[in-house]
Amino acid sequence: MKDFDYSIRNIRNVGIIGHSGSGKTTLTEALINYTGGSDRMGRIEEGNTVTDYDPEEKKRQISIQASVAPIYYNGIKINLVDLPGYFDFVGESIQGMRAVDMAMIVMSASQGIEVGTEKAWKYTEKIKLPKAFYINKMDRENADFDRVFELLKEKWGLKIVPVQYPIGSEKYFKGVINIVTRRARYEDENGEMTEGQIPEEYREKAEELREMVMESVAQTDEVLLDKYVSGEHLEDSEIYDALVKGCVAGEIAPVMCGSALEKKGMKTLLEDIIEGFPSPELAIPQKARDLKTDEVVYIKLTEESPFSAIVFKTIADPFVGKISLFRVITGEAKGEMNVKNPNREKMEKLSTYFHLKGKNQTPADRVIAGDIGAVAKLSYTRTGDTLSDPSMDIIYDKINFPEPVMSLTVVPKTKGDEDKISTGLTKLMEEDPTFVVERDPESAEVIMSGQGETHLEVLATKLKNKFGAEVDLNVPRIPYRETIKGTSDVQGKHKKQSGGHGQYGDVKIKFERRADDADELEFVDAVVGGVVPRNFIPAVEKGLKEAITEGILAGYPVIKLKATLHDGSYHPVDSSEMAFKIAASLAFKEGMKNAQPILLEPVMNLRVEVPEEYMGDIIGDITKKRGRVLGMEVSEDGDQIVMAEVPMSEIQKYSSELRSMTQAKGEYKAEFARYEEVPESEVNKIIEKTKALKEGK
Repeated sequence: MKDFDYSIRNIRNVGIIGHSGSGKTTLTEALINYTGGSDRMGRIEEGNTVTDYDPEEKKRQISIQASVAPIYYNGIKINLVDLPGYFDFVGESIQGMRAVDMAMIVMSASQGIEVGTEKAWKYTEKIKLPKAFYINKMDRENADFDRVFELLKEKWGLKIVPVQYPIGSEKYFKGVINIVTRRARYEDENGEMTEGQIPEEYREKAEELREMVMESVAQTDEVLLDKYVSGEHLEDSEIYDALVKGCVAGEIAPVMCGSALEKKGMKTLLEDIIEGFPSPELAIPQKARDLKTDEVVYIKLTEESPFSAIVFKTIADPFVGKISLFRVITGEAKGEMNVKNPNREKMEKLSTYFHLKGKNQTPADRVIAGDIGAVAKLSYTRTGDTLSDPSMDIIYDKINFPEPVMSLTVVPKTKGDEDKISTGLTKLMEEDPTFVVERDPESAEVIMSGQGETHLEVLATKLKNKFGAEVDLNVPRIPYRETIKGTSDVQGKHKKQSGGHGQYGDVKIKFERRADDADELEFVDAVVGGVVPRNFIPAVEKGLKEAITEGILAGYPVIKLKATLHDGSYHPVDSSEMAFKIAASLAFKEGMKNAQPILLEPVMNLRVEVPEEYMGDIIGDITKKRGRVLGMEVSEDGDQIVMAEVPMSEIQKYSSELRSMTQAKGEYKAEFARYEEVPESEVNKIIEKTKALKEGK
């Protein structure tokens, strides 16, 4: 851009977040087009927007990843970061929020506060990120700015400050009033946007709202408060400066409005972003740890210090390789640089920088403090890592991602694709820190875990599109266990005669449940008089340890078992370690059969957090799932927390179920508690299912 002074004060970083379907991508697209960044405004239904470029985004018509789009307006660079509203892709939103100084929470003028609105507010409060509201879709049926504004005031109180007001609504929506500057921009009779005086019928309302703005900003500054109280005139620039200060302090959340689809209100919105949103130098300092003193420090964004940056997102590109998106905190990235990555204790080489606009790359000579840049092919660096000049002994605060809540197994559609799948999954894990892949040593299944069913389905499709490996996703096998309720005392005798040496091993073993209920095999040597020679006793224990890997009911590992070897016999020539191992396994099978074998299932500790109105449904559902409620408490946000124990088999798709029960307002965590006996009514079903699985294999 000509005559652009590339400096930290001329940058704004804005994260566009909110409920799915509120118009975030359309707003991003409208701002790109309005500022001349595209010849034609793209549409989601046509699959041609700048920021939703992934094939899955086009197919599903939702944003799946955080996408950066820089725009230029009146000598200011605004990095728009379009973030997904769909809850399965919360990890992308968390990454994107790390790169911005202000969150703009987009809402629908007809829908009002939705679940995504509340979640966006809650998260920005948690990370102390300044925020504003944009009431979109003012042209839609039932659009009502006043109603939505009142809902915001009721919910979040005095922080909510109107800096814009609509002229008309629904099909009569014409434009927007800037409350601070008292300027109106509206559609005239020729359909052109005109700047002029506030229409007569809105003047009283505009003055009333301006009074509200002045009262709010005056609270942030003593000098302004004195001026305001004494009735002195406040300059527009003073109001904007105080707005910025109030936003950064978390005391003010400005409210704006417009129609992204019709591009109405874009000029007023850009004016308020430039004047009322903090530049990086005014933004909240970044939390870091001083590696020399191990103390927490806060680093102000500045061009003056040596280079340091945080990598907030990684893109796995099968053609270009790994692309790392970074935000410069201090100094600048320029030319070839050897920088350190303190997270990995490695050095990296930086060169060939570029800015991303959706998927398109624009080469950059340098990337300064406060700006967002990208670099390809870093060897060791991952999302959340710090990169810095070797003289800087700091490490920026890590990005905290949610734990996975749902798991599915990965089954290749084509034999021989295992290597492709493994490589692809590894690359996708680099790209998405909310996604984990593990191999279950017991079932040999490859299990991928993420934020929900849609999240995992999208990753499976990426595996196909990016790495050419097609897979099916199935529910993982439940790791059942077997044990005994009774006791048995049995003989295991292995005797085989053939040419030359025979085989002879004879043991008598008592089997019972471990008194302390621990899972491992408790082996007791109670042999007296050398009836089983000492050198063969380890073979008996080894034989039992091998045998308990497969129980007699459904072939699941056996736990909580005590085995006491108390008698036996041997042959001076034919006895061997192998013979005693076989004798022990024979005794195990007989002993299990005679000691009331039972099937055990994993039981999970479940912690569900929901608004109070869903409590009845949640408790009823837990009971239906053979669960038991252990207790309840109130969360910091005033929601209800239900603590329960539920069999693992009943909550394998709980992520989707909880969302539909609570309109996505519920959250949960589940972790293994212990093994418990499977009810008799379920045992045969499990045995038959396991048998069918084995035969299928």
